[in-house]
Amino acid sequence: MVNNDINNIKNNIENIRRAIEESATACGRKASDIKLVAVTKTHSVEEMLIASESADALGENRVQEAMAKKRLWPSTNRSQWRLLGHLQNNKVRKALQLFDTVDSLDSVDLAMTLNRVSQEMTRVTSVLIEVNTSGESSKSGVALGKFYELLDRVLTCRNLSLEGLMTIGPLSENESDVRRAFAQARALSEKARALSALPLSILSMGMSYDFRWAITEGSTMVRIGTALFGSRE
Repeated sequence: MVNNDINNIKNNIENIRRAIEESATACGRKASDIKLVAVTKTHSVEEMLIASESADALGENRVQEAMAKKRLWPSTNRSQWRLLGHLQNNKVRKALQLFDTVDSLDSVDLAMTLNRVSQEMTRVTSVLIEVNTSGESSKSGVALGKFYELLDRVLTCRNLSLEGLMTIGPLSENESDVRRAFAQARALSEKARALSALPLSILSMGMSYDFRWAITEGSTMVRIGTALFGSRE
């Protein structure tokens, strides 16, 4: 990587942080309450290391890719690694060896597998329930109609620690449509907080193209890839 690329990443993070602060201030919130996850899918370890200096966490989509990167990752860098992509049951054990959190819990079956493997590994795994608020079949996440069933099951899992919810907004330039999906996730989060008596402090929503709208609707964690690293090759 040339120095210009390094400078670009650093400048991009500064711009994103500035945009987060502006969006938070505009709706009466504090920028310090919003975490920045650098989405590192297809990007190099060198790029990730630069991002880790300023981002609050690193987000990977695939277990296999994360495995290759972890082999090159310096042990002195203690960045948090969050799994953002859909997780298959047969990859749960490997995922728990690589990631600090699983942000894409989307089914009762996966919850039971995560809980069982976590127990075998004598760990408590932090998770987010991923909700499909857009209704798009191409997106992962539990359907709105099955959310409470999954919530009830997760709350019985002693080796899972539920921290909040995640959602992906619809791929649309229509602000009303995108914000409606985010508002649904916020409402579910509030209901889940009341039912569980847990803080559920994380509401992970908002990506490069819609994180400003997500912040307005209450996001506490934005996941930024393209705006930070540039387009994927």
